[in-house]
Amino acid sequence: FGVSACATCDGFFFKDKVVAVVGGGNTAVEEALYLTNHASKVYLIHRRDSLRAEAILQDRLFAHPDIEVIWSTEVLDIDGSTVPFPAMTGLRVRNVRSGVCASLAVEGLFVAIGHTPATDILAGQVELDREGYIAVTPPNGVRTSVPGLFAAGDVADKTYRQAVYAAGMGCAAALEAAYFIASAG
Repeated sequence: FGVSACATCDGFFFKDKVVAVVGGGNTAVEEALYLTNHASKVYLIHRRDSLRAEAILQDRLFAHPDIEVIWSTEVLDIDGSTVPFPAMTGLRVRNVRSGVCASLAVEGLFVAIGHTPATDILAGQVELDREGYIAVTPPNGVRTSVPGLFAAGDVADKTYRQAVYAAGMGCAAALEAAYFIASAG
């Protein structure tokens, strides 16, 4: 339908199309910059009047001729059609300061407003970092604070969030589990 959370995964579907990215942090700015490799125009929609992204990323963003930042705005709804197939035709947005609503013609929306890992069930049972991800060692490893418990994928990976990386972590976790079981016996 045109909604994605991964420009690297889905950006090529939007070759020569107009797209929007929602967010204001490093991920949103990186996604917007990456999408300029495919899209004809990229809107970065942010609900505040300044970005949280690192200065060097902001400099690249503001210098790019194919990116337009829409400040103090939130996405209300997605417009689309079902004929001949489901497709996004635009967004309905609202300026959070003035309350004025408008339509924005885009064919794709990339959501980069932060990710919350589904780790609530583990709180108090395994060490979580301040963002709620399972703490693993060594960095980018799969070992947790609980011997014999290994973590892989989006509950432990806050950097890449890619299926192929999660699969690799899963393989590493399986190998670590096998070593753990073998050494316990």
